[in-house]
Amino acid sequence: MSLRWRIMGSLVAVILLSVLISVGVGYYATQQRLGVFVDRIGDDEAVQLARNLSRAYSAGAGWETVDRALAEAGYSYDEAEQRERFEEGEGEHIESLHRDPVRVVIVAADGGVVKDNMSALLPGTTAPDLGGHRETVIDLATDRTVGHVYVDVNRELLSTESDGFLNRLLYISLIGGALTAGVAILLAVWLSKRITAPVTALTKATQKVAEGGTARLPVTAADELGQMSAAFNRMASALKTQRELRRRLINDVTHELNTPLSVIQLEATGLRDGLQTAAGASGQIIQEVGRLRGLVTDLNWLAETDHGELRLTPEATSIRELLTAEVRRWQPQSRARQVELSLRVSDDLPEMELDRMRMSQALGNVLNNAIHCAEAGGRVVVRAGLEKNEGLAISITDDGIGIDSADLPHVFDRFYRTDQSRSRGIGGTGLGLAITQAIVEAHGGTINAASSGPGQGASVTIRLPLNK
Repeated sequence: MSLRWRIMGSLVAVILLSVLISVGVGYYATQQRLGVFVDRIGDDEAVQLARNLSRAYSAGAGWETVDRALAEAGYSYDEAEQRERFEEGEGEHIESLHRDPVRVVIVAADGGVVKDNMSALLPGTTAPDLGGHRETVIDLATDRTVGHVYVDVNRELLSTESDGFLNRLLYISLIGGALTAGVAILLAVWLSKRITAPVTALTKATQKVAEGGTARLPVTAADELGQMSAAFNRMASALKTQRELRRRLINDVTHELNTPLSVIQLEATGLRDGLQTAAGASGQIIQEVGRLRGLVTDLNWLAETDHGELRLTPEATSIRELLTAEVRRWQPQSRARQVELSLRVSDDLPEMELDRMRMSQALGNVLNNAIHCAEAGGRVVVRAGLEKNEGLAISITDDGIGIDSADLPHVFDRFYRTDQSRSRGIGGTGLGLAITQAIVEAHGGTINAASSGPGQGASVTIRLPLNK
């Protein structure tokens, strides 16, 4: 069963169960409360009638006025007599006219029937056990009990009205519940479709990406589903970038391997054929092997950062001495390219706990890039100083080929090389800055690059916290 049907089935089941429970609980609670209410109404009417009968008995010194009392209370069903009384003005004292018959039986103190408004029991006969609401009739003149009145003897009227009300309530509740369930089910269908549609689209897009294609999901909302689609789009873009970087890596590594291998082969062939001296050939071969070893070293560094194996050996290091040593180390290469390399540092540089060897490698990667990107006669400046937030900032700035704004976000990506560096034939595999970033971040710092555009030079800034 698909996810959509499972969601919709669960929602429909919950909706129907909720509606049934609501109707059942409402019906049962109303039935209980209505029963109490009906009993209260019956008791109130019996008490009121007993008072009226007590006054009538006391005023007439007997049961002769019982019919009048019943008529005034609305329990006499001789409509002609009631109409006559009303026309004479006496009907103004009638409390209510019961349209539905309520059986009332008046029994004297000796157990004899005085009056049965339904004429089921004859006056003077012994009254059987009667139901309904019973109240005592008292002679107000002597304060003695003269009889009892039974209202709704068979409990037919109020029970019938109660049952009718409950049936109507149940009918209305079921209709309302059905309408509510119908609307809720339509909402469940829409909601299940809305939930599963992005999931279905995600599945198809994932399959397409797995097959090597590209796909993007529409982001139509800011909720969790929209965030899922946006996250997938970011992942798809990252995968596309990684594929492009992987393709570039293959091309770059192939080129980096092919060139020294070709030179080694030519030198070995010349040595074999006597066209090259042993000293000349060995020197060139050693140089090309060094290039190959450098490539292998970069790949090993990359593997360490990928597997979280980049471990530091921190030691107390003078920042001034570290930067001075790096500038001195790269001076021969800068002079060979006719580039001026200078160092400008503040006087308050502290000692810091750093892995000197790895930080030297990080700075060397940036310096190497800056020197190769600078034009003959250009400049590379290394600056260092404390910032207001008590952090150390080391910047390496050149006035060379610069970086296009589209390339800036990717210069620290692995295997990434800008079009400017390719067009100028600047070597490298695009791993240096990625390795530098890993080393700086392992020290708790950050690194970023800035450039105003092609031909405007570039600046790389390393920031390290002083508490590291």
